[in-house]
Amino acid sequence: MTPLSILDLAPIVEGSDAAEALRRTLDLAQHAEAWGYKRFWLAEHHNMDGIACSATAVLVGHVAGGTKSIRVGSGGVMLPNHAPLTVAESFGTLATLYPGRIDLGLGRAPGTDQATARALRRHLATEHEDAFPQDVLELQAYLGDAQPDQAVRAIPGVGTQVPIWLLGSSLYSAQLAAYLGLPFAFASHFAPDLLLQALEVYRSAYRPSKDWPKPHAMVGANVIVADSDDEAARLFTSLQQRFLGMQRGQRGPLPRPIDPAAMAALWNPREQAGVERMLAASAVGSPDTAKRQLDALIERTRADELIVACAVHDHAARLRSYELLARF
Repeated sequence: MTPLSILDLAPIVEGSDAAEALRRTLDLAQHAEAWGYKRFWLAEHHNMDGIACSATAVLVGHVAGGTKSIRVGSGGVMLPNHAPLTVAESFGTLATLYPGRIDLGLGRAPGTDQATARALRRHLATEHEDAFPQDVLELQAYLGDAQPDQAVRAIPGVGTQVPIWLLGSSLYSAQLAAYLGLPFAFASHFAPDLLLQALEVYRSAYRPSKDWPKPHAMVGANVIVADSDDEAARLFTSLQQRFLGMQRGQRGPLPRPIDPAAMAALWNPREQAGVERMLAASAVGSPDTAKRQLDALIERTRADELIVACAVHDHAARLRSYELLARF
């Protein structure tokens, strides 16, 4: 089976709060470690009522401190929001505290709306996303071995060699990851349109590096596994409602699931098509059904690794989904 990893957004669900979301994130990570998942990544988002992982490095440290062996990292840190030195110091500190267990996934989008981006001081930058390749190289230098003429060093950070991944949903990051010889993770769990094209670009243009002599592609997918197809479809309506809200510019906690037939009253045909397009890289159903869907995704993409998101309102059902998935 293709190695499985988890992408967690620390979802705040209807009727709960951020404190409970963070407790559930750690509980999920501890179970995931016992079930044999390879990585547990957390994504940077800001000013979103339904997500509690804005301080990504802090949460990575919390999860790493509450587990023993699973790799923990960012999926990802939105590098344009931060100075490369600050990221190097944060993840260098994490790698010093938890050696051999920390990953640093990097994205080039702000991970939020324009007003929040201004609050993050992104307007002070002169080049914004155009500086992303230079920022990645600067970050690599901070985490690599110290050079004799290096005036600025990340302490902790220097010499930690924290593995850097590039994340994206377009051809840009695929091209850059190939050029730099870095592993690449595609965000097909919410933006699958360019998935196959990006993977082809990445693999065909890949330049081997010392740490990664061959390309390594991770593919994102939404997966909800339950004891029956009907129950999985019902749980999936929470994510469908969230993506419907995204189309309408509405935020909020992860909604409670509803009868799948009731979705027809919530969206119009255009909205339904939009949600289904965004959620095309999903596997939802009983273990047999979900496995067939995942196998088809792996066959299409030749993924070296899958990273799975599972937005389920009920925590016990969410754990059950990941437990069933781990048995595939």
